[in-house]
Amino acid sequence: MSLAEELLKDYEHLIETLTLVPSDGGRFEVTVNGQLLYSKLQTHRHAEPGEVLGLVRKLVGE
Repeated sequence: MSLAEELLKDYEHLIETLTLVPSDGGRFEVTVNGQLLYSKLQTHRHAEPGEVLGLVRKLVGE
C-alpha cells in the first residue's frame, strides 16, 4: 500500500487536502491541510517507515 493510500484510508475524514511531492531533484514533501509535515529537503534524509503517518496522527490529535 502506498503512503497516499494509507493516509487516506486512515484519515480521509480528517484530511481536506493532501499533497505528496515525489522525488524531483531530491525533493519529497508531504503537506496536509496546507501544513508542511515532512520535507526531505529540510531534513536531508528519507522518512523512516511510519514517520509520516506518525506526524499525521500528531496533527489530527490521535
